[in-house]
Amino acid sequence: MTGNVEEGKVEAIWLKRAHRGPMDPVSAADLVEGQGVAGSVDRSRRRQVTILSQEAWAACMQELDADLDPSTRRANLLVSGIQLASTRDRVLRIGDTRLLIGGEVTPCERMEEALPGLQAAMRPQWRGGVFAQVIAGGTVRVGDRVQWVERR
Repeated sequence: MTGNVEEGKVEAIWLKRAHRGPMDPVSAADLVEGQGVAGSVDRSRRRQVTILSQEAWAACMQELDADLDPSTRRANLLVSGIQLASTRDRVLRIGDTRLLIGGEVTPCERMEEALPGLQAAMRPQWRGGVFAQVIAGGTVRVGDRVQWVERR
């Protein structure tokens, strides 16, 4: 680990009730160990939770001179104040939960449908966010502290 004390917070939480369906904003969500976000579809064993950085989204919007809501990205969690690029195999603590970062979420054609150029703008520096597995479940809430912790 790098030893720096990087800390952020949860800015937004979304549940996806149907494949290609709307993203429902919620103030709290239960993360189930080994499964993902309770009540959200499109999760798999590897990709249980998706996380987007508010700063990365803002950079994409600035680059494209646009102002789309971050829910357009279709991630489960929006966090600020913490760097997500190149964090594979690191552990992120959100409230009492622990998430093992599995890798980068590759931007898909849905991003291009939302805004021409968005898919390409999200490719550098993992701007599309990360996917993770829940290794310690619990409830996450908007405003919860987010920080990197040692893997135990």
